[in-house]
Amino acid sequence: MSIPTLQGLQTALSGLIASQEAIDTTGHNITNANTPGYSRQTAVLQTNTPLPIAAMSQLTGAGGQMGTGVNVTTFTRIRNTYLDAQYRTQSASLGAASAETNELQQAQSAFDEPSTSGISSQLSAFWSAWGSLANSPSSEAAREGVISTGSQLATTLNQLSAQISTISEQATQQYASITGPTGQVQDAANQIAQLNHQIQLSEQAGEKPNDLLDRRDLLVDQLSELANVTVTQAANGSDTISFGDAAQPLVEGSTVNWPQELTKAAGGQLGALLGVSDPEGQLASYQGALNEVAGMLAGSVNALHTSTPFFTGNTAASISVALTPAEVQTSSTAAPGGNDVAQAIAALRGGTADSRYAGLIAQVGSDVQTAQDNQTTSQAVVSAIGNQRQSVSGVSLDEEMTNLISFQRGYEASARTLTAMDEMLDTLINHTGAVGL
Repeated sequence: MSIPTLQGLQTALSGLIASQEAIDTTGHNITNANTPGYSRQTAVLQTNTPLPIAAMSQLTGAGGQMGTGVNVTTFTRIRNTYLDAQYRTQSASLGAASAETNELQQAQSAFDEPSTSGISSQLSAFWSAWGSLANSPSSEAAREGVISTGSQLATTLNQLSAQISTISEQATQQYASITGPTGQVQDAANQIAQLNHQIQLSEQAGEKPNDLLDRRDLLVDQLSELANVTVTQAANGSDTISFGDAAQPLVEGSTVNWPQELTKAAGGQLGALLGVSDPEGQLASYQGALNEVAGMLAGSVNALHTSTPFFTGNTAASISVALTPAEVQTSSTAAPGGNDVAQAIAALRGGTADSRYAGLIAQVGSDVQTAQDNQTTSQAVVSAIGNQRQSVSGVSLDEEMTNLISFQRGYEASARTLTAMDEMLDTLINHTGAVGL
């Protein structure tokens, strides 16, 4: 009888230990309820190996097995790998849409349309100045008005061209900053490689490094905003991270392969930055269209203003006016009061330059609207999948409090069992011995 009695103490003790570990796990969950990337953990309970007892029954001679309590086999991290993959795919789409929207909105702001300072208004003012000159061809003020509005229009084209170039250069600089030696990609890759090493050592020791796994997953989530990410897990617990359209994996075990060349097909923020600043991207397209406007403007006016070119340069960056009022041509003849040239130039209103610029503004507006719609859609999808992930992996304080009460009651019951065993042994050893004497 002594073996089962002493075993009962061990059984009660196993309940105390298991309940304590479950309470500790619950406390860990509660304290990390607001920790970014944290995954809820559970203590996995399992019955201990039972104690065989032979010939328990004097009638049948059959034996039996007596339970020996419980133990915690492992601490499981609650995670859904499918939702993780979906979240990262959509996160790359959101990163691309957000970066594209930001760059295109800057370009739209540079055009500043519609406004009194935009090129549309200045084109209108330029044509009106020629109309005023046609009405008063000998007016010095009207001639100065033509030169003034023309110069202002040319200057605005120069400035707008420079602004678009600056936006493109800033996109290139931002890409270089993110991908450079001290950028986000290198930093995240180094941390993942270190975590891979630590996780591998823990796995080899038979441990479950749940918190390290959470930190690694959070870093992968952050990388997914920058470019498309694919994760392949090795048997030793380390992750291989494919990044964008790079030729080699970004991280292989504890090895980091960076820098590498990416293209706009990389996806995410980096792909979008490469796309908008690409020679065939939107910003280059806007610059090309603006050059067409400047070329059409200079060509159409100079074709009529034949005495000397009214505009020099035929691109948005180079167009300018370098005339004096006396050099402004109003007529194709030397007859006093002639105004056929001024009338012809005034009649260019609504022509090729105006139409091309209107088309450019419409294209910019359409591109920005499309980018904003993509951003809104991607944000909604990312939020939905993020909520699904949170419902699986996130910590519910109500649930944890319920678990805490349950484990606390289990602990108290095991302690009460231990007390009962202690009292029984006290009676068996002290009181039964006294009667026998």
